[in-house]
Amino acid sequence: MNFKIIFTWWNKQTFGTFLKTLFYGKFVGSDEYGNKYYKSKKNNERWVVYANNIEATKITSDWYLWMHHTIDKIPNSKDTKLPWQKKHLENQTGTDKSYKPVKLRKNANVKKYETWK
Repeated sequence: MNFKIIFTWWNKQTFGTFLKTLFYGKFVGSDEYGNKYYKSKKNNERWVVYANNIEATKITSDWYLWMHHTIDKIPNSKDTKLPWQKKHLENQTGTDKSYKPVKLRKNANVKKYETWK
């Protein structure tokens, strides 16, 4: 067992989640990012063990619906997506890929005000 699990909560799962998964969890599936999803053997509690750092936006929309009991069908990666559906992205805030309006982009030659006419 990795000692990071015991002493850090931000690395995949806590020690408590590890024990809960070991004794009470039933593996139901994983997504394309490597996150593993579990369901309680006795009641209908559901949880995720992240592949890398814990970040809630790493959960795809299909698995999000399952996690929050909106759907009961376990998502399948082989299900066809509609043409208008985009591939899932985690939160891009604080990265170079984050959305910036035209006025805030570098080298944007846009006036900050309109002159009176």
